[in-house]
Amino acid sequence: MAAYPRIYLACHLEHREDPVTRDVISAHQGSVLDHLDAVEPMGLLDLAKHMGVTASTMSLTVDRLERGGYLTRKRDAADGRRVRLILTDAGVRVKQASSVLDVSRVRGLLQRLKPQERERALAGLELLAAAGALEVESRQGKGKRGRK
Repeated sequence: MAAYPRIYLACHLEHREDPVTRDVISAHQGSVLDHLDAVEPMGLLDLAKHMGVTASTMSLTVDRLERGGYLTRKRDAADGRRVRLILTDAGVRVKQASSVLDVSRVRGLLQRLKPQERERALAGLELLAAAGALEVESRQGKGKRGRK
């Protein structure tokens, strides 16, 4: 766990950029976009709870993203009091073009290693990624069983 923060600080991006308009959004706004989808709407209250912020704080962030054209709000058909959020084409574009880590920074980090060290590092990352996929799959399975 001590290694992750050093890697993250060396390679992460603080802001995201729209590849078409070159508008910049904050890392927090990008995180909100990462939680949304262009097909399946998500409730504003659900998103706020998931991200550990108040509904009013989330509403301010959503206002900014909506003004930027990255998402839209829709009233829930079943309950008009509930707000549902959905990505626009621009939101999808920013989400797809963005990564928490800057590819060129990660490449630079790997180039600092000797070839044999680089191979070992990449093999280790592949092992962690595979374990991560199993962990996510395991959690999703538990969540589905708990809803029945």
